[in-house]
Amino acid sequence: MFWQHDGSAKGRDGIGRGNCFVVTGLVVTVPFLTRPICLPVLFRLHIPKSGVSKPDAARALASLLARAFPERRVHVVADAAYRGPAWRTLPANATFTTRLASNAVLYAPPPGPTGRRGHPAWKGAKLGTCADLAATARWQSTDVTRYGKTEKVAIATVTCLWWGSLRRTPVMVVLVKDSDSGRPYDIAVVSTDTTASAEAIVSRYAARWSVEQTIKDSKVLIGAGDTANRVRVAVERSVPFAMLGLTILVLWYAGHGTADADLAAARARAPWNRRKTHVSIDDMLIAFRQARITTISTDHDTLDQYPHRPTTSAPTAA
Repeated sequence: MFWQHDGSAKGRDGIGRGNCFVVTGLVVTVPFLTRPICLPVLFRLHIPKSGVSKPDAARALASLLARAFPERRVHVVADAAYRGPAWRTLPANATFTTRLASNAVLYAPPPGPTGRRGHPAWKGAKLGTCADLAATARWQSTDVTRYGKTEKVAIATVTCLWWGSLRRTPVMVVLVKDSDSGRPYDIAVVSTDTTASAEAIVSRYAARWSVEQTIKDSKVLIGAGDTANRVRVAVERSVPFAMLGLTILVLWYAGHGTADADLAAARARAPWNRRKTHVSIDDMLIAFRQARITTISTDHDTLDQYPHRPTTSAPTAA
């Protein structure tokens, strides 16, 4: 247990004492939700100072997923805290997308052979920071879907090198400016996926927020935030087990849930909530518990039909 950043901690710096896990999940869309949802699948306990860094742990977990599904293309998305040199080595079927730092220095792609002696240049001319790119960029108006809404924004793209972090790996920088913004740009997203459209890159990065919502749901609703262990093996298992419960819950609901009926029941319980348009994780938990109660009652009724079967009740004295 260490002092480290905690988004839910009180205070200016958001520092809390506890355990920290690097979590890798699959961001999916399901018909009963209007937002993407992250399903946790892999975990690694982060131990400051003596353990590997968070970016290194995340890259190792992402590589496991990419190698487990070589026929699929895995797009890794992480927030700014996970950017760094760790992502220079990724499986061929994996890409990495994150938010670009405002002080990151970008360079043009390496020039072609000059015919002179010596090794060709590894990078081209210095392009500068994102603000420098925004000043000379060719902006285009387009629609992007992010955070459940489709909005019109201005977008500019540059294929270049992020030398300080990814070295010789080509990247695409997408500058985004809201329609009512007076800033040179509002956000810069960088991706090693240089074949995707700018709109897809922006939407992909926005879907990263589902990770934060999953961590909150796992802590508050599933019980990951209630674990209190001291033995290392228990610490390493309890939180991942609870978060996997969220993945199992969503998978169960996808196969057995009745979203329309559960939504109607939720509206009946809270008729003042007129903005509710889809089921929540809480609604899925209620449906699962009701299904378990029904299944257990049915099992007991079935056992009552076979009185010759042994029971687990304690014998009575003669």
